[in-house]
Amino acid sequence: GFQNYEKMLSSSKYNKIIVRTFIWMFFSVTFKIIIGLIGAVLLNANLWGRSAFRVLVIPPWIVPIAIGCLGWLWLYNGYFGILAGIGMRTGILDGPYGFLAYKNSAFISTIITDVWVGTPLVTVFFLAAMQGVPKDLYEAAYCDGASRWDRFFKITLPQITPVIITIALLSAIWTFNSFEIIYILTEGGPRGATTTLIIDTYKMALGNYKFGKGAARAVIVVILLTIFSAFYMTVLLKINKKVSHE
Repeated sequence: GFQNYEKMLSSSKYNKIIVRTFIWMFFSVTFKIIIGLIGAVLLNANLWGRSAFRVLVIPPWIVPIAIGCLGWLWLYNGYFGILAGIGMRTGILDGPYGFLAYKNSAFISTIITDVWVGTPLVTVFFLAAMQGVPKDLYEAAYCDGASRWDRFFKITLPQITPVIITIALLSAIWTFNSFEIIYILTEGGPRGATTTLIIDTYKMALGNYKFGKGAARAVIVVILLTIFSAFYMTVLLKINKKVSHE
């Protein structure tokens, strides 16, 4: 009953999980947006081989998450992983280092993997938005002597801002719901360093078989997702009104 909610919300451990979830989500979404924007700019530029790069950017998104995470498990392995091998050969690491065995490196590693999975879709959306910007705006700016930076910051960026906001909010919801990446890589460890609300809910209900506490956690997750969705719809309506007026 309500005792589950009282104990849960008054628990410092659960409050830390909430904070950790939002920190994980913030960094993951931020890097997806930044890298996706840079990737879209490069793919939209008149560069040699851009068609091939457009094809290569998709696999991280279409490869099943479980298979992709197994590849990252190998990369992060302290004895057989490429990262540890490079670190030892270059002298950065004194010996085998398991990136998923320590709190800080495990937390960062899960973020990197999530960014790798989510960035391609963000890049594709940004690329589509950039290609939808009217060409006459660029031609007029070019005739006025505007540099590439001026054209990007004064034309491209303002034109695709609604898409950036929309994708950022959607990505926040998707990242908040992320389960497979963390569970496959660390199962929420080491010592809870990568435990998010979704992982905590799953482990409480299906790991510890405490269904009452698990249900209470699930309700909190649903409430937070409802708030996210309401905020997303509000922002989307404002963007649509602004676009229609323009």
